Order: sequence, then C-alpha cells, then structure tokens
Amino acid sequence: MDYNVIVVGGGHAGLEAAFACAHMGQKTLLISLNIKKMGNMPCNPSIGGSAKGIVVREIDALGGMMGKAADHHYLQMKMLNTGKGPGVQCLRAQQDKLEYPEYLQNLAQNCPNLTVFEGHVIDLLHDDNKVFGVVLEDGKSFSSDAVILTTGTYMDSYIFRGHVKESAGPDGEKSSIGLSEKLREMGIETYRLKTGTPPRIAKESIDFSKATVQPGTPGNLAFSYDTNEFIPVEQQELCYLIYTTQETHKIIKEHLDDTALFSGLVTGVGPRYCPSIESKIMTFKDKERHQLFLEPESRYTNSIYLQGFSTSMSTEVQELMVRSLPGFENAKFLKYAYAIEYDAIKTTEYKSTLELKKYEGLYIAGQICGTSGYEEAAGLGLMAGINATLKIQGKDPLILKRDESYIGVMIDDLITKGTEEPYRLLSSRAEFRLLLRHDNADLRLTEIGHTIGLISDERYKKFIEKKANIKTVCDILESHYLGKTKEVESYLMGLGFNELKGGILASEILKRPGVTYSKIASFIKDLRDFSLDESTINEIEIIEKYEGYIIKQKHEAENLRKLEELKIPQNFDFLNMDGIRLEARQKLDKVRPLTIGQASRVSGVNPSDVSMLILKVKKGKRNE
Repeated sequence: MDYNVIVVGGGHAGLEAAFACAHMGQKTLLISLNIKKMGNMPCNPSIGGSAKGIVVREIDALGGMMGKAADHHYLQMKMLNTGKGPGVQCLRAQQDKLEYPEYLQNLAQNCPNLTVFEGHVIDLLHDDNKVFGVVLEDGKSFSSDAVILTTGTYMDSYIFRGHVKESAGPDGEKSSIGLSEKLREMGIETYRLKTGTPPRIAKESIDFSKATVQPGTPGNLAFSYDTNEFIPVEQQELCYLIYTTQETHKIIKEHLDDTALFSGLVTGVGPRYCPSIESKIMTFKDKERHQLFLEPESRYTNSIYLQGFSTSMSTEVQELMVRSLPGFENAKFLKYAYAIEYDAIKTTEYKSTLELKKYEGLYIAGQICGTSGYEEAAGLGLMAGINATLKIQGKDPLILKRDESYIGVMIDDLITKGTEEPYRLLSSRAEFRLLLRHDNADLRLTEIGHTIGLISDERYKKFIEKKANIKTVCDILESHYLGKTKEVESYLMGLGFNELKGGILASEILKRPGVTYSKIASFIKDLRDFSLDESTINEIEIIEKYEGYIIKQKHEAENLRKLEELKIPQNFDFLNMDGIRLEARQKLDKVRPLTIGQASRVSGVNPSDVSMLILKVKKGKRNE
C-alpha cells in the first residue's frame, strides 16, 4: 500500500480527517483540488454559533484542530444566548478569511505522517466489497487501506445567478466532475442538494451610522482548552445589525422569475435553517422585515459579508436589492451572491462509523454526508478519521452517544432519521442538551481523546488536575454549612433574600439567583486560597445551580443507554417480522439499526413496533 489512509478534499472535514489519521500514526495522503484553498471559508467568515460552537469545543476536547485555528486569528468572539440557560449558550467567532485557512494550511504542510498533494480524484480503486485507493484525472493512482471522501459542495457542482448556470465550485473554483458518476456505477445512491452565499460589499461604500453596533463579549473566551492568549474585546472588530425594508421586499417579489430558485433552474433542496432572502420573504409573508448582520471578512480587506442575504438573483437585481437596504444606497459590490447545487450521498448508504455499508474501507465526511456548515463538516471529518484509523489498527470503532456529544446527535440523526435537505445542527435536536454544554466538553470527551491517542499526556495531566479541582470544590460546597454571620447575611439580603434561620449548605445558597461562587468562596476558608480560572468557576456554578435538572437528564440518558445496549444481530430479517407494520419493517430494513435505541428513533417506527422488535430480538438470543 502507498498509504494507510487517503483523504479526498481539503475543506474543514478533510483537514480534520487527515490530521486525526496522521496524529494517530497513520501514513496519510490528503488530496486537494487547490492546496491554496484548503480550509477556505466560501460562505460566512465565522466559526461557531448555536450548537455549532459546542461542536467546535467537542472537536477540541477529542484532539481535533478547528478550535485552535478559530482561536488563532479571530476578529471578534461572542458568547451567544447569555440571557438563556447554559444548555444553549455557545461561542461564535468572526474569523479572518485570509489568516484562518493559512494557519490550517501551514499545519497540514508541516504535520508528521501527512503528505499534501494537489490533484483531482475521478475514480476509486475497488472490487465488489472493498475500496483500496483512488484514481486521479491524469491517470495516476494511489493505494491505501482506507479512503475518506470529503468533497464538500464540489461534486458535479454548478453555481447559479438568475438564469445563468455555470459548472463551478465555491468561490468560482473548479467543480469535481466524474467521481459522483463512478459512485453511482458502484451502486451508491446520490442526490442533489443546494446552498448559497450572500454578496460581499466594500466597507467604504456602507453608511454604518444607519446600523446598530454588535460588539463582542468581554472576558477570556476560547474554543480550545489549550488557548491562553486572548484578544481584549475593545481591540476586536465590530459587527453591525440592519433590517430589510419594504422596498427590498417589493423588489424581490417583482423579480422572482429572475431567481434560479423560483424559475426552476435549481433542482436540489436547499437548507431549511439558512434559506435565501427570497425564500424567507415568500415563506414568511407576514414578516415586515428580516434582520441582516454586517460582518468583516478580514483585517486585510475591505470586504463586508451581508449575513442573511443569500440569493440566486441575477447580478442586476442583486444591485437593486442591496441598495434598498439602510446604509447601502451607494453599495459597491466586491462579489455577487450565488446558489450552488452539488451531489451528496444518501444517508442510508453509510453506517454510524461513517463507513459505506456496501464498501469496506470507504468513509465519507462533511457535506457529502448531507450536512451543512463548517463545524458539522469538521466534526464528521474527525470521526471518519478516527474510525478509519481504529479499523486499520484492529480496534473497536468510536460511536459517540446522544448524551455524550452533539457530534453523536448529528451522526445518529443522519443515519436513523435521514435528511432530504442540508442538515444543520440545532440545540433543539439534542434531548440531553443540559448535559451537552459548552463548558463541559472536556469532561465528556477528553478521556476518549487521550485513549485513542489524540490528546497528549501533558494535556491529559492538566485535564485530570482540573477534574480533581472541580470535585474537591463541589465536595466542600456540598458539605460546608454557612451560618448567620454578618457578612453572609449582608450579602444575601443585598440580593433581596430573607435572613437565614440557621445554618444552610453552601451549595444550596449558591443555587439562589444572583449568588456567585466567588462570593461564597470568600466565606469558606478551604476555598479562599483555591486558585481557579474563570471557565472552571463558571463550570462549578452551572454544576451546582442546575444540579437537579442535570441529575434528571442523567437518569433519562441512562434509560436510553439500556436500549442502546440491546444489540440487533447484523443479519436480522426485518422484512419478514410478524406483528410489526409493513412501513416500520421497510424503514428498519433500509436503515438497518444496530441497537434497539437506534431503531426507536427511525422515522415511521412507533413504540408498539419497538416493543415487538425487543421481543423478537430477545427470543432470537434465547434460541441461539
């Protein structure tokens, strides 16, 4: 074999997959259409956001690289949903569109065990059951134990503006032609998806006095647990908020025939949670306006990203639309918006390891899986790289559970529920989101990252110390009584609480609204000199304040795990089961769940079907 693993595609999924394989000791080849575009951000110049920000923390906790890159050159760092509970709070960072990919490209070019090669993969080396290499457009081939496809939105891709259709990838790059046809010849089912991007406007042509300033969040915020240098909020770039106008809506409605989406030129299904502006206006006809964010793309350019204004209108109509916005009357276009349509692989074609069901050694990750977003792609890339390596090493795969990570939720959603549109992670998709918080990704996943070889012994030692400190502090809080002292009474009454009737546990006082750990620690000798960083203090407060809710979710997760432990035999005959509806049998046979828990989440399978399936599985085990 030329290599242990070959990764096809140098986007966010491909880079994470390649780094994981290389860091786990595999001789890895990363093939990219354009090395200078590896890690590119063709859409919004940001990392993180709702649920996505937690995924980046999970990637870092497992030993991935996205969090480190996001912390390295950010323009602005913001904590979202601070007015809500900790289960939905998450980071979002504006990135420098030039420096972010440059940082990742340098890492890739200097990574031990990793070779970066520029080329166009058009075919796979394979037999009827296994893939063992790739074939390039120039006829060159490379062999390997495993291949990971991370083609993003490039496979047989076309971009659209108005009635103009052009064979191209994101940012006008070359489309990947040929590979998707070969996949279909191999019996792998593909389908068309669509996404898009807004226009970029010259900063000097915008009147920002008509917009509302959106600053970053003060404090030492970071995606990576290794980060110890932070940019003060006053030195960060500003973003801005504006709204569409009635004139904007009027222009769009008058020119619907000029958009590729409504004219029928686009056949792929677009993202429900990131629609084009024309889709939003036609879907939500009762809304008088839609919010738009003005986001800088780099310290070194004058480009402003008009977030929320994705469109496939013609360039002429785009100019009318944009100049109808407040502050954009004299807008100068740097790049026009476009829609992009591409091939992805049906979710029923791959397993929870991200290996194709029909071909051993062939893995996929990123938007080829049917997802959207840099963060989802990176999470899938990391898992594909880990599982490809574990299989080569003869070890059990890593399957993250729904109560362990958003990455686990995403993969489980894809393989059990499927998707007909670009899948986007949302906090509402996680039934255990209070367990899957921004603050505790390391407590959930760093042990795993160290076990598989992606977390160094040095970092693991620091993690163990932090974990021990949290336990020590929580034990003290949960065993120390605070009495009726003048200091304690004054503090609590200043917050509006009644005076204490007697001694009360420090942990119970900490549960009260407005009470902080730092103040409670000042009353307790054993905690006064206990040195903790800001993020650890925040974690302790969440653990104590939400203890009851956390315990409840842990019980619910444990009940789910019991179903996950009940395995379904790989050769189980779903189609010929008695006592289960035909629809359920067909859905189960198509998905082929590995456990009862997974079967219970398949669309079209109801509780009575699951109960009968449990009886059938248990009966089969007794007869073995």
